[in-house]
Amino acid sequence: MHSDLDTDTDSATFWEKHYARLNANWGTKPNVVLKDLVTTFAPTPGTALDLGCGHGGDAIWLAGQGWDVTAVDVSQTALDRVAEGAWAVSVADRVHPVRHDLAENFPSGDFDLVCATYFHMPLEFPRTEVLRRAARAVAPNGLLIVVEHASVAPWSWQAGQDVQFPTPEEVVASLRLDEGWRVERCDAPQRTATNPQGQTAMVTENVIVLRRLVTQGQN
Repeated sequence: MHSDLDTDTDSATFWEKHYARLNANWGTKPNVVLKDLVTTFAPTPGTALDLGCGHGGDAIWLAGQGWDVTAVDVSQTALDRVAEGAWAVSVADRVHPVRHDLAENFPSGDFDLVCATYFHMPLEFPRTEVLRRAARAVAPNGLLIVVEHASVAPWSWQAGQDVQFPTPEEVVASLRLDEGWRVERCDAPQRTATNPQGQTAMVTENVIVLRRLVTQGQN
């Protein structure tokens, strides 16, 4: 995204315009960091919630690993492309695209895996509160995975701005979790990222993996 974005609009209109002008093949591959985290910390498939699923790269990959995925976005264009992509690789029965404006409402139910990858936007958005709701949606012994930008890539809509990112520890603290959680991973590694045009850059990302523990009285 770039500096010509129309941010003087509501979330649904903004993201509809955003996805309408994107190539439908953009964002159809899973995030490499998420793949590694799921393989390491959640090798047994269950139910998953993908927040801000975009074109469904993560959701469709998870479904291919056996997960039953609720894929959430505010853009109907994005959700239609998720459905088409899931059908094309024969996992449509395990991918459930659902439209939500997460600033206003949230999917019901508990999930074995809740993912929020690159949960940033140039609009005003109650990000911390949504992530707290995401944590509350994690089932006992389930995972909350947050992968987010901790630096500005040259192609980012924030390029050229003086942006201060929270540390992963600050993000975890903002969730206000009780003692029924265990931190599986909380760091800010660097990696080489590639944008849709093939440009590469070294970026830093917050990588957070939190497990909700099974407490007395929970199944």
